[in-house]
Amino acid sequence: MCSRGSAARAQQCCAPTKELEPRLGRCVARWRWIDRAAARNDTITRPMRIVEKAQLMSAEEIDRTLQRLAHEIVEKSGGTKHLALIGIVRRGVPLAQRIAQAMRGIDGVDVPVGILDITLYRDDLSKVAPQAVLRSSDIPFGVDDMDLVMVDDVLYTGRTIRAGMNGLFDLGRPKRVSLCVLVDRGHREMPIEARYIGRKVQTSDTEIIEVRLQEIDKEERVVLVDRVE
Repeated sequence: MCSRGSAARAQQCCAPTKELEPRLGRCVARWRWIDRAAARNDTITRPMRIVEKAQLMSAEEIDRTLQRLAHEIVEKSGGTKHLALIGIVRRGVPLAQRIAQAMRGIDGVDVPVGILDITLYRDDLSKVAPQAVLRSSDIPFGVDDMDLVMVDDVLYTGRTIRAGMNGLFDLGRPKRVSLCVLVDRGHREMPIEARYIGRKVQTSDTEIIEVRLQEIDKEERVVLVDRVE
């Protein structure tokens, strides 16, 4: 009798030999019970995979977008006085550093950049992994009365940003906190919106936006991928 073990054992049990043919129907039923989502029309499908659907931004478009965002932040902040950027680990960090570099060309001022790891502030920490992977935060300036701009690559449910705000307010009381993202893909679960947005993209629940940066991924582009069976 086919057990409720791994898919490999179920598949082996259901091998179409003459000896096992009378039990094949029962084994298939067991397989569908194990992975109901993987079976369609009484056939076993391959595991879900990721396919690239489109390139949303090239390296040049990313650079132009960050230059525009730098100008918007400086303009809406009334200059760079008391202004600081907070990059959210991981890809928010190089994005914040690039925006600060662009601001240097606007005002001739070095806008400070902090690094914030939000791992311990996540509301799904217990579900992420048995042991959370911690990366160091580094905010070498006081946040009290500062105009802080949190920077991240993609805004989705808003839960990452909520965790980031909890982390910031553990450090002090900023004058203002705003959000800058390269891509806003919608599907919010928190009352959180970005003030500075590089690009808005409508996505489905199965689609994923991947921001790939030279500093981390050794390539430079933004792509839309989809989970398919």
